[in-house]
Amino acid sequence: MANILIIDDDDLMCQSLSHVAKRWGHEVTCTHTLAAGQKQVSDHDFDVVFLDVRMPDGNGLTVLPLIQAALSAPEIIIMTGYGNPTGAELAINNGAWDYIEKGSSVKEITLSLVRALEYRKQKQNSNAARNVVMLKRDGIIGSSPRINACLEQVAQAAGSDAGILITGETGSGKELFARATHANSRRAEKPFVVVDCAALPDTLVESLLFGHEKGAFTGAEQARPGLVAQADGGTLFLDEVGELPLTMQKAFLRVLQEHRFRPVGGQREVTSDFRLIAATNRNLDEMVDRGTFRQDLLYRLRTFAIELPPLRERREDLKILARGCVDRLCDRYALGAKGFAPDFLRMLVSYPWPGNVRELFNALERTVAAAGTEAILFPKHLPTHIRIHVTKATVGNGQPHAESSPRSVAPFPKYHDFRESIHVQAERQYFLDLLSISQENIGEACRISGLSQSRLYALLKKLELPKSC
Repeated sequence: MANILIIDDDDLMCQSLSHVAKRWGHEVTCTHTLAAGQKQVSDHDFDVVFLDVRMPDGNGLTVLPLIQAALSAPEIIIMTGYGNPTGAELAINNGAWDYIEKGSSVKEITLSLVRALEYRKQKQNSNAARNVVMLKRDGIIGSSPRINACLEQVAQAAGSDAGILITGETGSGKELFARATHANSRRAEKPFVVVDCAALPDTLVESLLFGHEKGAFTGAEQARPGLVAQADGGTLFLDEVGELPLTMQKAFLRVLQEHRFRPVGGQREVTSDFRLIAATNRNLDEMVDRGTFRQDLLYRLRTFAIELPPLRERREDLKILARGCVDRLCDRYALGAKGFAPDFLRMLVSYPWPGNVRELFNALERTVAAAGTEAILFPKHLPTHIRIHVTKATVGNGQPHAESSPRSVAPFPKYHDFRESIHVQAERQYFLDLLSISQENIGEACRISGLSQSRLYALLKKLELPKSC
């Protein structure tokens, strides 16, 4: 028997789904708002959640990662009366089990539920979760639902020799995930050979990949093994594989199929037992449509696909990423430990980080250098372009200021209402800063504020702030 949660504001839909689940002997709970559904998930364990998209208090897809992050980590089946391909892609990318349009047959809904429960039982009986916890993940920082999903894929991929294609924006950590896959595989003690396809000169690409014999071309004074041969027994990592010249793609496809190749100027074929991992920030499907990338090679590369999220889609990892980076920089430059002012962290979270983790680390290195021996990092220490971007985004969004268009000013408030609103805002900001400075430790927050624990909890509840550890 499983516990099923239905989050849908349609009473008829709740009744229909409840009937399907109860017929199989499962316990069912229904809620009609996202807020109520999230509370149920935080208070109780569920195996499967049916989640509607259009809800009175928001879009169900926005809370999908939050539901997945619950301790019970339920499987989520999206139900929608307004299905669209973009929504389906977003749901699946965020880890939904299925995406079903309302009006589907009872048989289809039942099959999705049964398969989700079978998968969940199999996952719980396996050591997949343990593999993620024990995974060697040097350099991979974060515990957001999106990153945990990618790490689970690494754990699965590490157990086989299937080809892997890692996609993601520049700076999102593709090589780190490739190295993690290698480090957790049976080939971990063998070489990890990196091929930067974007840096391969057209005239030497074949020689660099496959090696050459002495005298094969002008300047070949001795035989040299290529990168493919150096990866024998280990992993060959093709970084930016979308930049591989079209003329080499066909030759490399045969190497993937046969694991045999002929060095330039050689008379005999050479074998290499390597596992291939490729990475790119380009859309290879669009390149196939344009004729600039071979479709058969893409099929070989994408046996196993891992899509890394950009940093702006896992902002909950920003604090721990920043903390780890700054600590390493302080150690490197023999500086004392540095704390973060609350508004410093808020500015980090507000910036979109188009260059992802790589840009974050570069910016923090400049920040630490600017702070020197100062113990606390403030927004003033951040690179100017980051401060300008965040500030411009928060002051009017390019609209005329109120003083230039007085007729658009909101009705002037009563003094009592104004004073009360300012008091509440200031109080709320005080406690946000308190939780940040105390690193969300209630005992430390009580010591700093001089409040008792019960009084602090009461104020946090009044201000609708989360209670921390």
